[in-house]
Amino acid sequence: MRSPARNRTGSYPATEDPPDPQIIACTYNYSGNDGRVKDGNSKYCTCLFFASGALSRSLGRLAEEEFSTTGLAPSYAFLLMAVNEKPGIQPGEIAEEMQLAASTVTRLIDKMESRGFLKRKTTGKKAHIYPTQKSRDLDAQIKEAWASLYKRYTTLLGESTARKLTTATYEADRILEGRKKV
Repeated sequence: MRSPARNRTGSYPATEDPPDPQIIACTYNYSGNDGRVKDGNSKYCTCLFFASGALSRSLGRLAEEEFSTTGLAPSYAFLLMAVNEKPGIQPGEIAEEMQLAASTVTRLIDKMESRGFLKRKTTGKKAHIYPTQKSRDLDAQIKEAWASLYKRYTTLLGESTARKLTTATYEADRILEGRKKV
């Protein structure tokens, strides 16, 4: 059964009601009070907001496990990869590449600088970020963790599904952020 589409005002056409969550059933894994994962139906399973949040949390757990070998959280590891790949990169470029707010990137850089992984050099109003030897020494291990993460989720989802989901998610984000017109 196909769900009715909303009109341009965001409401459903007068002749149609929003889809009934009881009719569109799906299985959803959730944690109960005891912390164990249970199978059940969720009235939110047809909501992209909740489904994408659940997916993000699931992938986040996998990423934390795979990147734990580096001693870094995934966000810090991806930051170091970006800087190792392009020494002298500016924070704005990092923000764009990692799809993060500039203030978030600044906090990540501050933390990695204080831990001895990065150096910041300022020329005029522009900051340039450089890796230290400590960062370069960790680069191969970070890339191995990234490859392990990819292998793990493609094994679970299937490579074709993982690729399609990645592409669809990226494209949806571009549209929602206004970087691409429909």
